[in-house]
Amino acid sequence: MEKKNKAQSRRKFIENGARLSLLLSLGTVSFAALRKVTTDDYVWQIDPFKCTQCGRCATECVMTPSAVKCIHAFDLCGYCDLCGGYLKPDANARSTAAENQLCPTAAIERRFIEEPYFEYHIDEDLCIGCAKCVAGCTSFGNGSLHLQIMHHICVNCNECSIARVCPNDAISRVPASEAYKVKGDWTNPA
Repeated sequence: MEKKNKAQSRRKFIENGARLSLLLSLGTVSFAALRKVTTDDYVWQIDPFKCTQCGRCATECVMTPSAVKCIHAFDLCGYCDLCGGYLKPDANARSTAAENQLCPTAAIERRFIEEPYFEYHIDEDLCIGCAKCVAGCTSFGNGSLHLQIMHHICVNCNECSIARVCPNDAISRVPASEAYKVKGDWTNPA
């Protein structure tokens, strides 16, 4: 009988050892996968030099409204009275009336500085990422308005639905440390 108990003890010992090694292996693999996810954090970014203002950012994003918003590079802005990103090209007057504004949601706020200069601010809550202001600024101005994905809104999908349909491949995955590419120069950096 003592032999039988020893055999059962050995069998129990081997089974417990196998279970323990399996749990340790699973734990190690899980920890390594979790560590890789947290240390190699990547986010989606729009390259403002490649963007063609196609309007798909407003319609293709899984978020409603889109996680893509307009950004204003103040160092490039001319602070013009006649802003191509704020006023419609065929506007009857240079007033702030809704019929004269290019933005369909009135997300751009115009503030008077001194004659003839105005400063333009984007209300992120109202912006839908339609790129109408960006197209106007690029066509009739110096391109100080551009689109960018707001990472505090974006759910960081594995495959960005906007990147999938972007005609110029302007959206790419970048390290989180380089999350925003902002126009701050007249030329495309090397």
